[in-house]
Amino acid sequence: MHARSTTIVGDPQHLDPAIAYVRERVLPDVAAMEGFVGLSMLTDRPSACCITTTAWEDTDAVQKSAPHVRVLRQRLGEIMHGEPRVERWEIAVLHRLRPTGAGACSRVVWTRGDPAHTDRRIDAFRTAVLPQLEELPGFCSVSVLIDRPTGRAATAITYASREAMAGATERTTAIQDRFTEQTGLRVRKTGEYDLAVAKLRVPETV
Repeated sequence: MHARSTTIVGDPQHLDPAIAYVRERVLPDVAAMEGFVGLSMLTDRPSACCITTTAWEDTDAVQKSAPHVRVLRQRLGEIMHGEPRVERWEIAVLHRLRPTGAGACSRVVWTRGDPAHTDRRIDAFRTAVLPQLEELPGFCSVSVLIDRPTGRAATAITYASREAMAGATERTTAIQDRFTEQTGLRVRKTGEYDLAVAKLRVPETV
């Protein structure tokens, strides 16, 4: 499975209209496209940043959807008063322990490492990290998106609430530090976001 993410940093006053646009226009449109398997929208109000990610069955579905999605993306950028930045990914890991509801949020960690060791890192994440994440109070799901040619990855851990995410910070930081040290990954950036929109029927990868 593959994904396309659009990141926009814009005007904080236009974040709510942007969320409404994704819920009411973007989601119904892309859900009707062949090969669609999910959409999520992460938002951070202080920075006026939103990350909208669509998931697709294969690269053909990504390519076929591109012209129409481009129009939707341009309109979202106009609403946010920001310039969209687009990235394409492979969905390497997706694991859901429980569904999300109102108040759910995600902590995203962007990393980079040697592309030659990508498969080894994915296996290590599944066997060593996933069981530890499942033990965290309020843990809902985790996804790992990768870009094989560059060795980049984005890992999103979703919790039932901000309180649960805050309570897990110390343990997840320790898990992250051990994993990056053992696998040679470099952390490029981290962020915490509200899960504003989630419509996922992506099958599990583990």
